[in-house]
Amino acid sequence: MTSLMRRPLRNPARIVPIAFLGAIAVGTVLMMVPASRQGPDAAPFVTALFTATSAVCVTGLAVTDTPAYWTPLGLVLITVLTQLGGFGIMSLATLLGLLVSRRLGLRSRLTAQAETNSLALSDIRRVLLRIAATMLGAETAITLILAARLWLHYDYPPPRALWYGLFHAVQAFNNGGFALYSDGLVQFVGDWWICLPLIVGVVVGGLGFPALFELARERGRPQRWSVHTRLTVWGTLALIGTGFVSMLTFEWANPRTLGPLDLPEKLLAALFQDVMTRSGGFNTVDPGEFNPETTAVSIGMMFIGGGSASTAGGIKVTTFFLLAFVIWSELRGEHDVVIGRRRIAAASQRQALTVALIGVALVGAGTLALISLTDDIGGEQALYEVTSAFGTTGLSTGITGDLPDPAQVLLVVLMFVGRIGSVTLGSAIALNTRRRRFHYPEERPIVG
Repeated sequence: MTSLMRRPLRNPARIVPIAFLGAIAVGTVLMMVPASRQGPDAAPFVTALFTATSAVCVTGLAVTDTPAYWTPLGLVLITVLTQLGGFGIMSLATLLGLLVSRRLGLRSRLTAQAETNSLALSDIRRVLLRIAATMLGAETAITLILAARLWLHYDYPPPRALWYGLFHAVQAFNNGGFALYSDGLVQFVGDWWICLPLIVGVVVGGLGFPALFELARERGRPQRWSVHTRLTVWGTLALIGTGFVSMLTFEWANPRTLGPLDLPEKLLAALFQDVMTRSGGFNTVDPGEFNPETTAVSIGMMFIGGGSASTAGGIKVTTFFLLAFVIWSELRGEHDVVIGRRRIAAASQRQALTVALIGVALVGAGTLALISLTDDIGGEQALYEVTSAFGTTGLSTGITGDLPDPAQVLLVVLMFVGRIGSVTLGSAIALNTRRRRFHYPEERPIVG
């Protein structure tokens, strides 16, 4: 009995999918309770499964009109599941990092500590408390700002304003994307007091706890940041800037998106949609009306996602920019990949390549499968929907609710794999690292 209990702990990466599957199962059952849905009937199994998975995996994709379909109880369940999913992702990712460090040898642990400023195992309790404090503090601040705006400017009664503020604050920090308005947040397209707090919440939640912790510790001293924090922060800013410029350029005159807005509203809408495309999931313009160029950029942003050990999805910013440095070093003929006067280990390069290629394979296979399961959607729509599910972004061109049940189940699988896959894969690779005590003869095949 003792050996059976210890067996899962030998590979802690198993904890993540088991925990998420359990949360999804419980959430599905609760969403099927008749009191959770408007009307006399209970929600169908696939609808409840899709909604619970989307909430736990902090995606935000919906197959129903969220405020019209679910009762206040159902909306509270979505909020709780999103909060649990967000906290679980950050805490489990951090714990897995600590457990990985424990399994490595002394030399590897010292190297990891020097490179990433990783915490010791004795700091687990402090880590979890800081994660909880960060989440609750950010969500409280966003809630108060949104509630005050809805109460003072939009004449919401205080209890309703507080509930709407809390719901959207939880969704923002956890990169969830569910909204209490049938058209998303389109009515707030030019409201800086609504949009800006949500932007900040999504960005902060998407940086990841390791980066947030180091930023707080080394504030004002960026020269002391680890490689991970540098890639996360500067990579995030680069992606936000690229997406913002692209959104303005391609949608400036689009009469269905930014075209009718004045200059301040254009700037805000472009920034908001750019940030939300990376994993936030909210929208103040209809993604289904984007020009093809914007759709292509959005797919790329959704695929990259946010920071490691964060509430965001995708292959992660660090993975993308680490591979960019690998390519740059190869083009220059350099043997070592160097970032900020630090040489990147070959194992990290292989892991980044593995995560990225598996992501490409999943999105490609998922797109083909979605097209085969439906009759009336094109390749572009299918790719957008699949990337949104895999990247746990939550944006849609409007076809999610019309998909047949098998196609919705496919998106459920992609949301689950996209959310836990990178963490599980990275941890499993690190935990299963084995050093051969011999080398085979070397051979160089022709590449390119």
